[in-house]
Formats: sequence, C-alpha cells, structure tokens
Amino acid sequence: MSGLPVLVLEDLNVFYGGIHALKGISLRVAQGQIVTLIGANGAGKSTTLRAITGLVRARKGSIRLDGREILGLKAHRIVQQGVAMAPEGRRIFPNLSVRENLMMGAYHRSDADGVQADLERVYQLFPRLHERRDQSGGTLSGGEQQMLAVGRALMSHPRILCLDEPSLGLAPSLRQEVFRALEALHGQGRTILLVEQNARAALRLAEYAYVLETGRVVLEGPAAELAENEQVRRAYLGEG
Repeated sequence: MSGLPVLVLEDLNVFYGGIHALKGISLRVAQGQIVTLIGANGAGKSTTLRAITGLVRARKGSIRLDGREILGLKAHRIVQQGVAMAPEGRRIFPNLSVRENLMMGAYHRSDADGVQADLERVYQLFPRLHERRDQSGGTLSGGEQQMLAVGRALMSHPRILCLDEPSLGLAPSLRQEVFRALEALHGQGRTILLVEQNARAALRLAEYAYVLETGRVVLEGPAAELAENEQVRRAYLGEG
C-alpha cells in the first residue's frame, strides 16, 4: 500500500471468553484510502473494528493511529484521538431529532465554527438529513438512519472513519445512495476502513482489501486484483 499510514494493526489478538476471535491480525490503512475487510460471517471483521474503537479489549498486539499507540484507551478517548465508527445496526437515538443525533457526534468538540461547518458538509453529503433535520431519528427509514449514523460519525471530524456493514438491510436504491456518499467522501480525501457484506461493491469501492477467515488475514492486496482472484470470486462473489 502506498501513502502514509494513518492506522496500523500488528498481531492483534482478541478473545471472547475461551473463543480466540482474532488470531494475530495485522493490517494498515493509508492516508486518504478506502480499505475493506471481506470475509464470511464470523471471520472477525466486526471484531476488528470493535477492537480498533475500544469496544472490545485486545489481549495482545498493537493499534497505532498516526504512530501513537491507542490500544488500551477507553472508547471515548479513541474518538477524541480521531477514530469514529458507524456501527452495524446504526444505533441512532430514536427520540432525538436528526440534528440532535448529528450533534451527539461532536460532543467532545469545542470548536463551534468547525462543528457548524461539518454539519453543513453532512447536509450536503446527505440532503435528506437536511430535509428531515427536525424529525426524530426513529421516524426515518432504514436507509436514512444509515445516513444519519455515518453523518454522526463524521461530526467527530475523524482521522479515520470505520464503517460496519453500511448497506446491510437496505433496498438497492438506498444502498447505491450510501455507496455514492462513500465515493464522495473518498473524493474529499477521507480515510475509511470498511466492513461490508456486499463484497463485490466493497472491492469496487476500495483501493486495498484484506480477506479474513476465522480470525486471520488469509489474503491481501489491491482491491481490483483481489476482485479477479479465483479464490475470492468463488468464495465471496458467487462465481464459479
């Protein structure tokens, strides 16, 4: 991978009780790139994101953000350091308005002008959120809630944006809208680590990819090359 690394994982090991969920994961995400993790359910993709964001504790290994070790920090401190996640299942606040949900993403910031500028950027990225800014989050469609989850993560002004299954459960038209937004973020130079069950779309969007199986990286390389890999095509793209 080219470019300066924003995020580097080395020999990351995570256990759930007696289950060894991540078995020495190593990866890097370079500045301004979209990197995707693909693999079957239970391969360790979401666990990797949860370890990066401090939601689960790694027993061994290293997680460095811009060269600084963040393994062991509490989740809110990791957000302050520059890591944000839009989690699987969206987890918005249903009783808060769209705008209030977005502002929750900026809870740790004191730069009022910067927060307002980021709010306007989110509204430009997702015009539906601007239209519905005074509606409660619980009244939004699934696709709109996903946009809200991504927008809320962006409001923390992250160095790296982690996305866990952003298209899961969405109708095809809304799925395309979410992927168009990710392309736009990429065009703005955002750094993104993407977990996505639609492997074909993920490989088309990303520049670099890692294939996980049972908690290990078994393949990695430029996404376009992995999309042509016979093993990947057969196992994850439904071909052959």
